[in-house]
Amino acid sequence: MEDMEIEQPSDQVGELRDTATQLIDAKTELEAWKSKVEKADDVKARLLLEKLQVDEEKKKMQEEMTACLTQQQQRQKDLSCGMNEMKDEVQLLDKRRQALLARLKKLQDELEARRVRSSTLKQKFKICSQIPDTDVNFVKPHRGEGSEVSDQVTAGVFTISQKVAIPLRGGQALITFEEEKVASQVLKLAKCSMTYENSTLEVTPVRITMDPVVKFEVHLDVSRKALKVSNVPPSMDEERVKDRLQISFSKPSRGGAEVESVEYDKNTGTGRIVFLHPGVTESLVLGGKYQVDLDPEVSVQVGPEFSYKLRRFQTFCGSAKRTVLLDNIQDVPDMVDEEDVQDHLEIYFQKPSNRGGEIETIKYISCGKALQAFFSEDSGQTGARL
Repeated sequence: MEDMEIEQPSDQVGELRDTATQLIDAKTELEAWKSKVEKADDVKARLLLEKLQVDEEKKKMQEEMTACLTQQQQRQKDLSCGMNEMKDEVQLLDKRRQALLARLKKLQDELEARRVRSSTLKQKFKICSQIPDTDVNFVKPHRGEGSEVSDQVTAGVFTISQKVAIPLRGGQALITFEEEKVASQVLKLAKCSMTYENSTLEVTPVRITMDPVVKFEVHLDVSRKALKVSNVPPSMDEERVKDRLQISFSKPSRGGAEVESVEYDKNTGTGRIVFLHPGVTESLVLGGKYQVDLDPEVSVQVGPEFSYKLRRFQTFCGSAKRTVLLDNIQDVPDMVDEEDVQDHLEIYFQKPSNRGGEIETIKYISCGKALQAFFSEDSGQTGARL
């Protein structure tokens, strides 16, 4: 059987080829879309996973934010409580500060009052008087057995005694009786009235209270071997100045003698010279100055070396037993003279009928004047000076 060849039309062949090509292209495209779908699924899965992670992180962040808000609220509450406590503490501290300021003011006032009191007491106990020139005879004291005999110092003992003084103002009088009982009788009177021609003179007896006074001894030892020098200029180094001082004070032509030791302080310009034998310092101290061979030659100040001690310090206070202050004495026109008033007072208080007695001293001061009255320690006499 012979094969039969069937010839198809060319148009159908072309269509078949086109269809095959389209199928191939469609298959290729399908594969491409499958690949894209798979990739899209992978991206979707990854995105879902990332979304889950983000949601989990978001949840954690929300929880942390909630915890932070809670902590912030707690801290705000604690801060508010702390502020309230701080305000209360500030108020308490302010009250304490006000109390301390008030106490400080009170203590300052007390301190000022004590300073005033201290100043007053210092003035009471302060000895500020010019000691008159007095001839002093120094004698060698008798020393018993076992006492150390030394001719290296000149020793002296001075007794300083403060006199009792009260101010006597105008219109007052001081009257000292010979007996204490007479003064006691007068002090018992509230007022004393006396007549003078056509006038009446009234006085008020007042007890005298004395301020404290002091008495003490000054034991003074003046060296007969050593003296002090001052105003020494630092023109050389310290050792050379000491050598020059020793050489200068060793010259008999200038009143010096053999020197045992020399001390010198460059910072203060002062020094100390100790001679080998006593008795040289008296004449040098009296001179006051001494020539020293420095560069150039200078004149230095010389003075005694001494030490002192205060001993037997005593204070006394009390009231006058035989002296009475007559106060509130008014000026009487008929009595133009102080002596006239004083004589009239003396006559009145001498009479036993007026509870008076023998008068030792009397002093009257008219208005506008003032005196200072001093009391002696032994006899109780009064003295007054302008």
